[in-house]
Formats: sequence, C-alpha cells, structure tokens
Amino acid sequence: MVFNSVDFLIFFPIVVVFYYLFPPKVKQLWLLIASYFFYMCWNAKYALLILFSTIITYISGLLLELLKENKYVEKKKNRYRKLVVFFSFGLNLAILVYFKYFNFMLDMLNRVFSYIHIQLNIPAFDIILPVGISFYTFQALSYTMDVYRDEIYAEKNFFRYALFVSFFPQLVAGPIERSKNLLIQLSTPHKFNFVAARDGFLLMLWGFFLKIVLADRIAIFVDTVYGDYTAYAGWYLMIATMLFAVQIYCDFSGYSVIAMGAAEILGIRLMENFDAPYYARSVADFWRRWHISLTSWFKDYLYIPLGGSRKGKLRKYLNKLFVFFVSGLWHGASFSFIVWGGINGLYQIIGEMLLPVRNKIIKMLHLNRESLGHKLLCTGITFFLIDFSWIFFRANGLREAVGIIKNIVTVKNPWILFDGSLYECGLDSKNFCLMIICLCILFFADYCKYKDIKIREIIIKQDYWFRWMTIVLSVCMILVFGIWGAGYDAASFIYFQF
Repeated sequence: MVFNSVDFLIFFPIVVVFYYLFPPKVKQLWLLIASYFFYMCWNAKYALLILFSTIITYISGLLLELLKENKYVEKKKNRYRKLVVFFSFGLNLAILVYFKYFNFMLDMLNRVFSYIHIQLNIPAFDIILPVGISFYTFQALSYTMDVYRDEIYAEKNFFRYALFVSFFPQLVAGPIERSKNLLIQLSTPHKFNFVAARDGFLLMLWGFFLKIVLADRIAIFVDTVYGDYTAYAGWYLMIATMLFAVQIYCDFSGYSVIAMGAAEILGIRLMENFDAPYYARSVADFWRRWHISLTSWFKDYLYIPLGGSRKGKLRKYLNKLFVFFVSGLWHGASFSFIVWGGINGLYQIIGEMLLPVRNKIIKMLHLNRESLGHKLLCTGITFFLIDFSWIFFRANGLREAVGIIKNIVTVKNPWILFDGSLYECGLDSKNFCLMIICLCILFFADYCKYKDIKIREIIIKQDYWFRWMTIVLSVCMILVFGIWGAGYDAASFIYFQF
C-alpha cells in the first residue's frame, strides 16, 4: 500500500477515526495492528522480519537495563553490555545482509574467481527485498545503542516498542526516527487536536503535490531518456540528469512530508528530513539538509564511534570516506551506489582541504561571501557536483553510468532546447510546460523554507474563506494534474527499494 493509492486514501481515514474513538488503553494496540496491516499489504510473510527485529532489540534493551542495575564488577558489566549490543547488531545486520546483499556478494565472488580462471558459476538466489528493511532495521538498532548509552530508558511495554519500530507513516521510507523522539511520544495516547489535524492535512497536500504532480511527471521524461541513453545523448541526458535531481528530491521528500502530515494528524511529530537542500552552498551543507535522519544516524552511530574528527585530520578524512562508502552501500547492492557514496565523500574531503586556499583567494580578491553573486556561484557549483554524482545513483550499474557521462560529454546538440525535441521524450508540450510551472512553485517554496518563512502559518493566519479556497484549489490541482490511472502507471516511491 503506497501513499498515492486509493487503498491508502480509504485506509488512513479509518485508522484516524477509530484511533480517536477508542479509549486510551486501546489506541496504541490499534495503531500497531494498523501498522502491521499496512506493511503486510506488500508481502504478509515479511511482517515476521519486523517482528523478529522487534523481539531481538526489545530483549536487548531489557538486558542492557538489567545489567546496568546489577551489582557486577564494572569491568564485567561493561563487557556483558557490549556483548548484548554486539549480538543485537549482529543478528539484525545478518538479516539485512542476507536479503539485500547476498546475491551481490555471490556475484563479487564469481567475478573474483573468474580473474584467476576459476569458474564457480554460483547461481543467484531468488530473494525478494522486503520493502523498507533498511529503514526499520536502522531505527531498531538506534534504540539498542541509545539504551546502551543511557540516552533512553528500556521500554518495558512490548506492544508500545513494537509500534515504535513499525509505526506505519514512516515505516518503509523514513524518516528514521530516534527513540528519544518517537518512543516517548507513543507512550502517551493523544486526543484529537484540530490545529494539529489541520497542519498535518496541509503537509500531506504538499507531499502529494511533490510526489504525484511533480516527481511522477518528471519521472516520465527521465525514464524515457535514461531508458535509451544512446539514442538520447548530449543535451537530452544533461536535462534528464538535472531533472532527476529534482525528481528524487520531490519523490523522497514528498514521502517524508506525507509521513510527517499523517503522523501529525495522529498527534505525533516526526523529525524534519529535508531542509531546502538545493539551496546549499557546499556539499557539506547539502548533506546537512538532505535525508537528515540517515545522515545524522551515520554521524551518531558510525562516524563518531570510529573516532570522528578527534584523532587527527587523516583519520577524520578516512572516517568520512568510509561512512560515505557505507552510505552508498546502504542505498543499494551495486558498485554504482558505492561509487556514488565515495564521490560525495571525496567532495567533502577535497572541499575541506581546499578551504584555506579558497579563503586566501577570497581575501586577496576582496570578495564578499554574503553577496548575491557569490551565493549563486556557490549554490550553482554545489548543484553541479551533486547532480554529477546522481548519474551513478540513477544508472543501472557502473558501466551504464560511464556510458551516460561519455554521451553527455561527446555529443553536442544544444539545438534540441529550441526545436521542440524535448517534447518527444514522454511529455508533450503542455505537460512539459506544466512541469516547469510546478518547478517554479517548488523553488519558491524551498526559498521560503531556506529563509525560514513558514507558508503554512501565513495561510492559517488568513480569513477562513481564503484558507478553504487554498485547500480546495490544492486538492483540485493534485486531482487534475497528478499522474493517475492507466495512461501513466502510478509509481512507487523511489526509496522503497532501499
């Protein structure tokens, strides 16, 4: 069941109505049942994986709390607590590795042995990747680590903890919530709040606009060009690559915004996952604004435990590079994802190494960092670097990514920008123009967010007729201009595959 489906539009109101009708003691159990039903709509048997992960991390939390209160010698106590964390991480990551990376490892093994002229010919296993396994696994593991660090209590109520792991709005594509935020909120049943419901509904409308009107429309163009990159070379690929940067942003942030809105209607606030990333003025700034829940997860549970920046510059750079390699691998079992992660890691390392040189040049040329021209230049360079890396993310493998880059560089055909050829890439002239208009709306909305101008608050402060007119027009725009039906296949969210 995806958010942009009729099933969800029936399912969600039913969940909300009964949640607020049920007595407080039943509310959490109702949300837990709804969450498992939501996930089981994809593949019922994979709900057992969530249940297994939940049981392991729940027991781990209780054991950590028990060992903490026990009168063991401090050295023994710490050793036992570390063993609990080790087994919790080991079991959960073993499941993740099997379902997500087992065939990838077999393929690598076949390749390695082929270089020394030994043919293993190990066949690939028929393994279906469970939707959202990377998200709920990381969320459950963060709880184990938080209990170990004494940053959160060990949850005694199994059903409440199970709801934390499986809470349906953010279950399959994030944001990856922390126990310090979500688990504490789930401990208190919520009463209906009109303001929260109204704000949540407005958030959901914006999320549906990003996904259905913009991301799915852009996807038609991008899929057409990338689907035959030898025929659509040069500027076709360049435009498609720039549009893919917007597509993945609208697709993923659209999911996150819908999740935030749905949770807010239920009285729960999820963390912000995107903060106008394409207005970033450096790659480091971009990654502070993009997929914030995952970036902060890697920082808190991998980068800092590795030593962070505490053990010298060389170790700091190696830690950053390792984290980005792991981040690439987290996104998919492919060398192209690993290269994508490595490129973004190198961007940050090179940018930090060149910072003193850039500062000297700026000082020597008497440039103003706060001038509009300087900001636009930095933003443009950052977008170019990030957009280049997206090629490896979007391509079907490393070889295809290299072929796409070659076709962009070698083929010169700028006239397609003016002769109407772009209208032959899946979108006719009307749909292409509508896409441009929607892009302008997106950039304006993100600019307001970048400047901390809250559009929702502005709308809410207006007279009731203006508020209702805005909502009605927004719904009509999504219904009329969204990508629906058999003419265009309704697309799942991109990040479901991770």
